[in-house]
Amino acid sequence: MINISHKHTTLRTAIAQALVKLSNAEAMQALLENNVPKGDVPATAKIAGLYAAKRTYDTIPHCHPLPIEYADIRLSTDGLTICIESEIHTIYKTGVEVEAMHAAAVAALTVYDMLKPLDDKIEIQSIRLLKKTGGKGDFLKNISPSLQAVVVVCSDAVYNGKKTDSAGVAVKDVLQKHKVNIKHYFIIPDDKKEIEQVVKKYAQPGIHMIIIAGGTGLTPRDQTPEALIPLLDKTIPGMEEAMRAYGQQRTPHSMVSRSVCGLTGNTLILAIPGSTRGAKESMDALFPYVLHLFNETQKT
Repeated sequence: MINISHKHTTLRTAIAQALVKLSNAEAMQALLENNVPKGDVPATAKIAGLYAAKRTYDTIPHCHPLPIEYADIRLSTDGLTICIESEIHTIYKTGVEVEAMHAAAVAALTVYDMLKPLDDKIEIQSIRLLKKTGGKGDFLKNISPSLQAVVVVCSDAVYNGKKTDSAGVAVKDVLQKHKVNIKHYFIIPDDKKEIEQVVKKYAQPGIHMIIIAGGTGLTPRDQTPEALIPLLDKTIPGMEEAMRAYGQQRTPHSMVSRSVCGLTGNTLILAIPGSTRGAKESMDALFPYVLHLFNETQKT
C-alpha cells in the first residue's frame, strides 16, 4: 500500500453507479412485485453492498482499512435497467472511490445472482464513479498560478559553511510541488536584525509568502519569533496550531516549537523549524491548504 501517513484527515465522499440490464419484462415484474424465488432483491442487494463497502480492504489489495462513517445503497429501475447507486462517506486520509464502486459492484452481482433463474441473459453493463469530494484537489480550486515565495534559511551553522542546508531544500521541494514560484532563496545567520530586514524588504506587493526556516527553538540565538511578531499586522494562530498538531502526531518534540504565522500587509509570513524533518512536516501540515488564503486576502 502507498504511504498516506503524511496526508490530512478530511471529509471524503464518493458516489458510484452500477447498471444491470435485464432481457425480459417478466424478470423485472417479479422484482417489482417482490416475487423472486430467492427473496427480496433490493433489500438483499443493499445489505450486500453495505457489507462490501466495509470490507473493501479485504478484497482490493492496495486499499487501506478506513472508517465508514456513512453508507447508502439505492436501487431504481428504468425500463429493463436496474440502476444501483452507492454513496460512501469517511473522515480519513484517503478517499472512498473504490469502496463506493466495490459496494455498487457487489450489489449488482447480488441482483444478478437473484434474478438469473428468471433471466439467463442478464448483464452487468457498467460500474463507474459518478462523483467524489474531499482530497487535495478540492483545496486547489481557483488558486492563482503565479504565487511568488521567498525562502530564507536562518542558521549560523549553514551561513558559516559548517553545515549544508537541507531544511531550505525541503521547503523549496514542497513549494515547487504545488507550483509556487520561488522568487528568492538565501541563507542568513541567526540574527534578529537580519530577520527584520528580510521581512521589511520583501513583504511587498508581488511577494505572496516569506518562509523562514530556523530560529524557532529555545536557545539564546533562536530569535525568529521575537523578530517577526512586532512586524505582523495579523497573526494566524490556527496555522501555528496546525503545524504543531501535525508534528505532535509524529514526534513529541513538536511541543517546543515556537512557529509563527501571520500577515504583513498581504504577504504571508511563516516561521518554521530549521531541522529538515521539522521544516518538511510543517510544510506538509500547511500545503496546499494554505494557498486558499490568497483567495481571501485578494478579495476587495
